[in-house]
Amino acid sequence: MTFQNNLSRAVARECLYPSYAGEHYFTFAEPPDVFILESGVPFGPITVNYQTYGKLSPRRDNAIYLAHALTGGSIVGSLPRQDKEQGWWEPLVGSGKAFDTERYYIICSNVLAGCYGSTGPASLDLRTGKPYGMKFPVVTIRDMVRVQKALLDHLGVEELLTVVGGSMGGMQALEWAITYPRKVRSVIAIACSGRFSPLGIAFNQAGRKAIMNDPAWQRGDYYGSAFPHQGLSLARIINTITYRSNDSFEKRFGRTLQRSREGNPFAFHEQFAVESYLQHQGDKLTHRFDANTYLYLSKAMDLHDLGRGYTSFQTALKRYQGTVLLVGINTDILFYPGEVGGLAVEMRRCGVDARYKELRSPHGHDSFLIEFQAMESIINEFLANN
Repeated sequence: MTFQNNLSRAVARECLYPSYAGEHYFTFAEPPDVFILESGVPFGPITVNYQTYGKLSPRRDNAIYLAHALTGGSIVGSLPRQDKEQGWWEPLVGSGKAFDTERYYIICSNVLAGCYGSTGPASLDLRTGKPYGMKFPVVTIRDMVRVQKALLDHLGVEELLTVVGGSMGGMQALEWAITYPRKVRSVIAIACSGRFSPLGIAFNQAGRKAIMNDPAWQRGDYYGSAFPHQGLSLARIINTITYRSNDSFEKRFGRTLQRSREGNPFAFHEQFAVESYLQHQGDKLTHRFDANTYLYLSKAMDLHDLGRGYTSFQTALKRYQGTVLLVGINTDILFYPGEVGGLAVEMRRCGVDARYKELRSPHGHDSFLIEFQAMESIINEFLANN
């Protein structure tokens, strides 16, 4: 079922892809109250799609928030009524796993501007009765975290044992520490930085241009008509290249042609196996994601800067008194391990108990979604000692 075929059902409380959405919804900031975004723009109502695993302890001291990456959603582990789609960290969430649901109360929600049940560009603007499209306001990682804080207040969670996330999820984890330093005892931030690099912004801009140059995009007003399939697919291809490494491509594909025996290498449209893989990844995303959401979330990543609004970046870091574990990946070309480790050094200079671990894997940036055994070891060690 494609995204464009579901758009007629785009309402604030309904996820366009139910299989990717958690079972719970929370709506707040309804008139006459509004939510003031970091930009100063008033916005509301806001609906959050979320999922919980385990139970909150009587002392309310066992809650862990898991923050998802760019195209993730609220399903991080298995659900009783879930039939096809596994959670994005399925091997790590559950009884006896790293995020043990017998011990911890696990919460994950789809971010503000998402398309898996939380309010985003595909949601209906109640003032017009039409999807927001590009009339949706620009949001930041800090806005996402403030919305998550409202959700946790609703759930009765007063303090988080830890916040964990990779990539855009890691940005949220770090923002939690700075924005709500007294609410978060520890943070595990994987493959991310304290402010997005110019290289990362450049890659995101290429992806946004791919979408916006698709004639079907129609300045974001494509709902109910042709979907910008080619643009979103190309955006995903561009980003997928940054999520992998040369080692992983070499080992998996090498220079093999897609039709290695029957193919003619001199035929212009003959594809290498790696080209076919990238096309598949691009096409697959168009069946489960909104192009406008891709624009807004990548823009939020670009705007990520822990120091914004403070007198300096260091002043922001000094706000946090808990423990931070930063995890770099040796083959990551989007967040170089030196950048991640450098943030740990800077945090220690600011008096933060910041530690650095390096995950060694040939899979590049996406290793935190692939190397489950290594991730489990890192998480178990940290949680056991904090």
